Amino acid sequence: MRRVFSDYAYGPAPRAGCWWDETIAAPDWPTLEGDLSFDVAVVGGGFTGLSAALHLAEAGASVAVLEAETPGWGASGRNGGFCCLGGSKLSEASLTRRYGPAATRAYFRAEEDAVSLVADLLSCHRIDADTHSRGETQLAHSERAMERLRQSADPTGQLHERNELQGLGLGGAFFGGYTSPVGFGLNPRKYLFGLAEAARSKGAKPFQNSPVTQIDKTASGYVLTSPAGNVRASTVLICTNGYSSEDLPPWMAARYMPTQSTVLVTRPLTDAELQAQGWTSDQMAYDTRNLLHYFRLMPDRRFLFGMRGGLMSSSRAEARIRRKVLRDFKQMFPAWARIDVTHIWSGMVCLARDLVPFAGPVPGQGGMYAGFAYHGNGVAMGTYCGRALARLALGQSTGLPPPIAEPPSRFPLGRWRRVLMPPAYAFLGLADL
Repeated sequence: MRRVFSDYAYGPAPRAGCWWDETIAAPDWPTLEGDLSFDVAVVGGGFTGLSAALHLAEAGASVAVLEAETPGWGASGRNGGFCCLGGSKLSEASLTRRYGPAATRAYFRAEEDAVSLVADLLSCHRIDADTHSRGETQLAHSERAMERLRQSADPTGQLHERNELQGLGLGGAFFGGYTSPVGFGLNPRKYLFGLAEAARSKGAKPFQNSPVTQIDKTASGYVLTSPAGNVRASTVLICTNGYSSEDLPPWMAARYMPTQSTVLVTRPLTDAELQAQGWTSDQMAYDTRNLLHYFRLMPDRRFLFGMRGGLMSSSRAEARIRRKVLRDFKQMFPAWARIDVTHIWSGMVCLARDLVPFAGPVPGQGGMYAGFAYHGNGVAMGTYCGRALARLALGQSTGLPPPIAEPPSRFPLGRWRRVLMPPAYAFLGLADL
């Protein structure tokens, strides 16, 4: 594999301390051994890959899921658990300029459909994922940001002025907010493993510790090579997102940008401690910064707080970003500055140069499809794109809007494109002042 971060980023250290690992045991998938044949091979066992596998298996296709590590090891097993609108980093005005009003409307419908799809899967397959929150609240970090919320507020949601927040249980140094009625919080690991069990019950075959090291085109499809075995399949789905490799397939090179996100979780908070901060709401929330913070009070009364992670990957860099997330948490919620933070971890999200998700064919590779670049909103959009990839593999219409269906362009500087991120973060940080 050829990846853009150092090996440290893809090892066990960044995810050490992940709270979700303590909430549900991982299933024990077998390791791929010998030579096997399937209709479809899925590379990656996260939300995208398992959603694709479930929808394929329900349609009667034989499908293998090849996970390089153990179940829930990657972003799908260590994210913040926000099932919400999102997937693109473009504003409505920017989307409209680039794609036109009709495609923009279709894209925003897709974001809502993605949230609905997760809700339907939870209900249909009876997955208990500790869901909570009625929509999602964005909180203004400055008066200027609040004025922008007033100007852009959609009538389907609800605008909150600063003096209303305390009564809503959203206490903090915020200047107001806006609540969208779409979305909910969940335990991402419980949702992921529920998807996996649903797919397995329909006949899908997931394999762990089975990294794909090579993909070769054949007359009848593809051969995927793993250390202890091979899979032959007529169709291949690449579902590796922020943990992708530059050479699997080579088309992926420079079409995605992995970047880190870091999360902490506190011990359970008492009623008195919640009242002291004025945060008693189950609402999932995030602030209006470009380099945003996201946070929510979970059903067990632990508080989750996350933010964009560091730009480097090493033990020193990881220690530095963990100190930073602790510092930001204490500044934003000062009444909890002495509360024990029991868990901190980091993982990869994935950006595209075009700032929109992608699900579609890999050009020049008939029968190969890829889905990635959810911009930190992989719970819903990854699930949605996984279903779209399954439909593509089955020869069905996907209904994808043009922003998602168009192949992503390359970042400049190829494998060294990460050097673009420090100046970009510096600019965004200045804009947040």
